[in-house]
Amino acid sequence: APSSLPSKKSRIWLDNVHCTGSEKSLAHCESNGFGVSDCKHSEDVSVVCSSKRIPGFKFIRNQGLTVQVEEVRIRATYSHRKRIPITEGFLEVKDGGKWRQICNEDWNQMNSRVICGMQGFPGEKRFNTRPYKLLASRRKKNYWGFSINCTGNEADLSDCKLGREIEKKGNSTCGKGMPVVVSCVPGRVFAPSVSIGFRKAYRVEQPLVRLRGGAMIGEGRVEVLKNGEWGTVCDDNWNIRTATVVCRELGFGSAKEALTGARMGQGIGPVHMNEVECSGFEKSLTECYFNPNSLGCSHEEDAAVKCNVPAMGFHNRLRLSGGRNPYEGRVEVLGERNGSLVWGTVCSDSWGTMEAMVVCRQLGLGFASNAFQETWYWQGDSSADAVVMSGVRCSGTELTLEQCLHHGKHVVCPKGGGRFAAGVSCTMTAPDLVLNAQVVEQTTYLEDRPMYALQCAHEERCLSGSADKADPSSYRRLLRFSSQIHNNGQSDFRPRASPQSWVWHDCHRHYHSMEVFTHYDLMSLNGTKVAEGHKASFCLEDTYCDEGIQKRYECANFGAQGITVGCWDTYRHDIDCQWIDITDVKPGDYILQVVINPNHEVAESDYTNNIMKCRSRYDGHRMWTYNCHTGKRDLFTLCIKDEIFFSKKK
Repeated sequence: APSSLPSKKSRIWLDNVHCTGSEKSLAHCESNGFGVSDCKHSEDVSVVCSSKRIPGFKFIRNQGLTVQVEEVRIRATYSHRKRIPITEGFLEVKDGGKWRQICNEDWNQMNSRVICGMQGFPGEKRFNTRPYKLLASRRKKNYWGFSINCTGNEADLSDCKLGREIEKKGNSTCGKGMPVVVSCVPGRVFAPSVSIGFRKAYRVEQPLVRLRGGAMIGEGRVEVLKNGEWGTVCDDNWNIRTATVVCRELGFGSAKEALTGARMGQGIGPVHMNEVECSGFEKSLTECYFNPNSLGCSHEEDAAVKCNVPAMGFHNRLRLSGGRNPYEGRVEVLGERNGSLVWGTVCSDSWGTMEAMVVCRQLGLGFASNAFQETWYWQGDSSADAVVMSGVRCSGTELTLEQCLHHGKHVVCPKGGGRFAAGVSCTMTAPDLVLNAQVVEQTTYLEDRPMYALQCAHEERCLSGSADKADPSSYRRLLRFSSQIHNNGQSDFRPRASPQSWVWHDCHRHYHSMEVFTHYDLMSLNGTKVAEGHKASFCLEDTYCDEGIQKRYECANFGAQGITVGCWDTYRHDIDCQWIDITDVKPGDYILQVVINPNHEVAESDYTNNIMKCRSRYDGHRMWTYNCHTGKRDLFTLCIKDEIFFSKKK
């Protein structure tokens, strides 16, 4: 295979190499013979080796080598094995296909820190050694042949150095010590609910770092809060050590991967940090050094992480049945009936995208692509037809379906299970729509338009209720603005409805694939709507795309609708219904709010950036719109910026 690594101008020794896989050396494989080749250096091959060792491999020497074992686990004592997650127990490594203990004579706290990170825990803690000494004295031991030297900032045991060789003397091995025991502190999300001590250990504070756009628990694009505004981190110098600081800060373990090139989608807002360098012992990413003067980083370089998370066994209480592939099927849960655990279905009443999102995440299958309220076409397990869960309502942030609101033991499902059982289909990628707040701010203006010129818009309910009784010669005051909606995700945004069910709209002279795509509202500062919310329906198409990206969707001629990744759909301010009717609004201070995909009809990787808010001041003649931003922000921040804005005006 052609190599992606730079080649050197030297001899090509081997060509047409064929190995069975059992050879001890590449030289033992069949080939043309040494030096017999008609290849060029553009055909040089390369390999990337797994960090896991082949079972049975033995070290020839240990000088300068890193630790290479097949698996690592914390083996809990009998009394602790039912606890989830397992946070404490004897450390065991798998070597040569066998589990072995490690002598604790050279063991230190930094070694434990690395082990806890690998198991999905942010830190280690002290423990009572007495019961473990008693247990160790009664057990037969099988020690691993080396000690381990970690500095504490490694993400994995394979990054640690191999220590001295342990002389094996049967029962006298590790005579001055005992097998290593590790005790870890779980992150707040994973702390056992029965333990009040864990809850007291964590103070709930405003987080300074968060993850967005990830398909799994513990992964996503890294975002940092600075001066009240969330922004991203540039991937220059981004590495596993820095990523581990982020993971530990958020209550996960060490990092599995440090991702570059906006692998978890592009963020919005400023790029707050660039050329970040961490020692690995910082409590927060914000404590790490970064270059505040480094410019020119775009959201195409947003950094992301994948973190180690504890083994919670979430996937063991839920399954998909009857689907054509492992990513779809009828949802079946392990529920309690008559005092025993049985598999059963979920009632599909109120079942939607947010509930499906939780199911897919719990099973490790990424995002939801569809939520189904009928599943007669999937033949599930007949013994699991009975409904064991109903009234499920999720916010979308839950780790398991059980954590969502539901009826508990008192199941209420008028439709029954069977064909009306809930189902899902999952996907590893999803779109992410973001409204360009700057475009809204720059294009907002008032227009007084006569009723006789608004008949089409009136029929489509684009005006407030008072227009129904308005005189044809009267005027409506319209707050107009443009909408530019970007798809920053990892897959195209496609309407859920099939083309056969699209609706023709005379005002826009094209088909609308989503009847409620955005909500336009003007609200008082306490959140009360003062202008009747207009539910805008759109035809979705690629108006413009980033350089190098081809348009795929257009509304003309009953074309396919959607928004391609890296493209945006623009609805200009001069199009019918691209407004809020403020005819009945009194002068004052208001909030202009636009919500995209408000009913979560289509699954996205991040719904928090679907809301855009602006401060607005209306004096009865003019409307000032300012401080537009995407994402949730508290009213205090908005009001402070409001005072700054108008003090500058004065």
